Amino acid sequence: VNEVTSPTLISSACDVVSTAYTSTKESHPYIKSVCDAAEKGVKSVTEATASCVQPLLATLEPHVAAGSEYASKGLDKLGEKLPLLQKSVEQVISDTKEQISSRVAEAKDALSS
Repeated sequence: VNEVTSPTLISSACDVVSTAYTSTKESHPYIKSVCDAAEKGVKSVTEATASCVQPLLATLEPHVAAGSEYASKGLDKLGEKLPLLQKSVEQVISDTKEQISSRVAEAKDALSS
């Protein structure tokens, strides 16, 4: 999970979503109460599931480690193929705006000539 969220774009997107979630909860009391109840429910289910799954995870640990290593190598290759993953959400938006602006300017120049 840490490796999946480590690319800058993904961690930046998680930060944006987290900030929006927190801001929404703080701004709307009714939504806050619903979110708090949902968070408590998820926490309870997670704790109950963790205690039941723990013995199974111990048995599967070597397989999980091998899968994790394989996934890590795949994520490294993905990062090499998609340099976009190393940019923040803000950088991606800014770059996209620049590209669109550049294309629009080129189109305007082409039409005017």
